[in-house]
Amino acid sequence: MPLFWTAGAYAQDEAAQNTPFGGEMAPGGAQEAQAPQVEAIKPPPLEDPIEAVDIKGNSRIETSTILSYMVVQPGDRFNQDLLDRSLKTLYATGLFHDVTLKRVGNVLEVHVVENPIVNRIVFEGNHAAKDEDLTKVISLRPRAVYSPQGISTDRQKILGVYAEKARYAATVTPQIIRLAHNRVDVIFHINEAQKTLIKKVTFVGNKSFSSAQLAGIVSSKETAWYRFFASSDQYNPERIKYDAELLHRFYLKNGFVDFQVKNATGELSPDRKSFYITYTMEEGPRYRLNKMSVQSSLRHVSADSMKKYISLFHGQWYDGSAIQHNATNMQELLQGKGYPFAMVHPEIARNPEKRTVNLLFDITEGPRMYVERIDINGNTITEDKVIRRQLPMAEGDPYTPLDRKYSKMILEDLGFFKTVSIDQTPGSAPDKVNISADVVEKPTGEFSLGGGYSTDAGVLGNLGLKQHNLLGTGIDAGFTGTAAYYEDQADISLTDPYFLNRNLVAGIDIFGMQNHYMTYQSYSEGRYGITLRMGYSYNNHLSQSWNYTLTDRQVDDTWSDSSYYVQDQSGWSLLSQLSTTLTYDTRDRRQQPHKGFVVRVGGDFAGIGGNERYLRGKVDAAYYIPLDSLMGNHDWTVSFRGGAGDIMNWGGGRSDIIDNFYLGGNSLRGFMDGGVGPRSYAIPARDGYPMHSQQDFLGGRFMYTASAQVDFPIPFASAMGIKGRYFVDMGGLDGLRVRRRYTSMKDWPKYTPVYDDTLTPVVSTGVGIAWKSPFGLVNIDLGVPLHKGTNDRTQLLRFGFGQQF
Repeated sequence: MPLFWTAGAYAQDEAAQNTPFGGEMAPGGAQEAQAPQVEAIKPPPLEDPIEAVDIKGNSRIETSTILSYMVVQPGDRFNQDLLDRSLKTLYATGLFHDVTLKRVGNVLEVHVVENPIVNRIVFEGNHAAKDEDLTKVISLRPRAVYSPQGISTDRQKILGVYAEKARYAATVTPQIIRLAHNRVDVIFHINEAQKTLIKKVTFVGNKSFSSAQLAGIVSSKETAWYRFFASSDQYNPERIKYDAELLHRFYLKNGFVDFQVKNATGELSPDRKSFYITYTMEEGPRYRLNKMSVQSSLRHVSADSMKKYISLFHGQWYDGSAIQHNATNMQELLQGKGYPFAMVHPEIARNPEKRTVNLLFDITEGPRMYVERIDINGNTITEDKVIRRQLPMAEGDPYTPLDRKYSKMILEDLGFFKTVSIDQTPGSAPDKVNISADVVEKPTGEFSLGGGYSTDAGVLGNLGLKQHNLLGTGIDAGFTGTAAYYEDQADISLTDPYFLNRNLVAGIDIFGMQNHYMTYQSYSEGRYGITLRMGYSYNNHLSQSWNYTLTDRQVDDTWSDSSYYVQDQSGWSLLSQLSTTLTYDTRDRRQQPHKGFVVRVGGDFAGIGGNERYLRGKVDAAYYIPLDSLMGNHDWTVSFRGGAGDIMNWGGGRSDIIDNFYLGGNSLRGFMDGGVGPRSYAIPARDGYPMHSQQDFLGGRFMYTASAQVDFPIPFASAMGIKGRYFVDMGGLDGLRVRRRYTSMKDWPKYTPVYDDTLTPVVSTGVGIAWKSPFGLVNIDLGVPLHKGTNDRTQLLRFGFGQQF
């Protein structure tokens, strides 16, 4: 009679061996372990040789494939261990639903029941996750072998996708539909449930700062109705870890040297609908800075000579980030003065009794390392030279850890890559290092189509086509066009940021613009021309730019009752202008700066051909002061801005008013564009001469502006990307600059007086908001004049809105 070995019997034998009763199920169990089925007649000896292996039941899987999985082969003996291992191996392949080994004489019969083939995979009920996103994470595929274990694993992976989307209450139910020819359809029924949001954020152990203050520091927020565009109220384990680091930085910045986050946990409610976040902390005492000193072991660099570079002061609260920033500045200063391997390490010594910290800047020479080779990897589009020219070091240069840091920052700032990593490996000698820049390209083309409204242009629509890395050369090319109620313009631009492989930015703009000033001026203006641009940097802060512009201009559509100053503008003019701007910029960032200052000095020279002749000089500056230490919040900034400009004629030019300075709008909130400064007087009809009733803005020769502004967070609105501001603006404009004057009665009948030609300051104040909305940037300012000229034109509300998609 035959002897059987089955997968089920094998598993039961395993379970029986693992029971606490050494071979039987514990009392009360569902069943007892079954031994393999054996005929009552004594079977042939197990140790007889196997004459053949007969595979039965397979339709899809080749017999040779099944034999290759088996441990036992023809010629081997009927060895219990070999047979058990063969059975286990076949079952573990996942190809078979059932496997039975049976001895018939000296032949080993292997009966298999193949697992079905997956016909198709269907997801039902999913809206927050697309089918293609779920397909990427699961291992099951059409025409693959179905197995229950694989279905269970894929179910967990789908739940993981929904956990990343803060849907922890989601459920996934697999359904198997059996088809003909041993095929199955797999359907994942998904109940996405609602997002599992953060119900409560709790702080334990905070004594010096309120829970409300700390809630403003962490990025995880309690759910609220106004956070419909934000994701900060969605639970994310990685965000919780990040919040612990934010708390640590905040306390270190405010003098708590011994601060620790003991625990940061997120607890899911029993109904799986919300999370409760708890941060447990230990503040410790608060320290002030006491003695500050410098120690130097660097040749030709004395400690006394470096003390003047300590920007901290005695008695201030300990600030870890400020100390590290000061050390980094000192290190960069030394490296720029010919000490490439200089290292500055800040060291502190606590005095818990006095709650003070002594600070020492230790200046040493680090290990001498030189760049042996630089490898660029992953740049499938961008040329090697575009990346190499951005790096702060070349092959053979000294190498410091700061080079690695700044290399990564510089390449990321290019905007050409999804990810950038800078790695170093040992070179051919102990003092040599190989640098590897690994990048992953990203699309650098941009198509934008948008619309909106601005106070200047009215309802507008825009179209843009740009390529920021043309053919991998780093050249920026693009076209932009705007059609608005009061303004139409188009611009084609090309910019090479490394012209002639040098530190030169060169570019060209071809532009056309048509302004319809009918809301506040009584003429239209068209401009068509070309601008050639070039710029270069002297160092990290100082740069200069040069522009040459040739513009064909046409002023028309003047009204019959416009002032004679405007009527004199009618017709064609050609502007040939050379301009330069020198900029010194120490701001921490160009957009929404938080600290630092910028100063610009520029000039325009018109008269290299054309029929305009003037010299125009401009200067402006801005200074930004962070209020972090005062307000305990990074969102508070005070800024001061100021500027002045003057224009003078030479060589008998046209003196067109379209080249004058204009004050108002963005330069002086609370007033209309050009609404401050010289303006023509309305003349009624008299003695048969027509009336000139327009009060036209004429601009002026000299202008100055000053502004103070406080940017601040708005409670409950910061999570939506809304920030507030309070401002005070001031300015003045005077100096009548027109082609002909009509300000004397002897000019009758064209006598047209001008008023508000004065430098008396005009002042306004107001509040505004900036909202980074999903529909674009929205700016709204409400300005109220505090002091104005008699006929200055005011504008209470000013706003702009736009979008790209």
